[in-house]
Amino acid sequence: MAFVGTYLNFPLQTEAAFTWYRSIFNPEGELSMIRFSDTPMAGQLPENERNGVMHASLEILGGHKIFATDMLASMGHMVKVGNNTTLSLNFATREEIDRVYAELSQGATEKADPHEEPWGYWGVCLDKYGIRWMFNLEANS
Repeated sequence: MAFVGTYLNFPLQTEAAFTWYRSIFNPEGELSMIRFSDTPMAGQLPENERNGVMHASLEILGGHKIFATDMLASMGHMVKVGNNTTLSLNFATREEIDRVYAELSQGATEKADPHEEPWGYWGVCLDKYGIRWMFNLEANS
């Protein structure tokens, strides 16, 4: 089955981020996580990275899935927070935009509250984990 998903990278924050996203989008949904400690490479990693998340997945909205991994400093990985990903969320109602925006924008460092634009109801925020979320409702929806 074909689908579009979005992959996110975190500096050893995948578990916290995905636990939070699950509480907002899909509290009853399955949160799948494979840890580096469950793989043969665990013994090659520093102690502080072994419990990191190698792969996480979660369905968030309308069948869209997000995936993530913890980037490992020991492997030379570096997350550039703020410009790494934008997720465009297209909603059916303003009320749903307002609810999700209110939660995701808690602790946001950049944001534009949802408001009317020529194309519809729109907003954006850079959440406390450095992920940019865009909120859309097409005009006349």
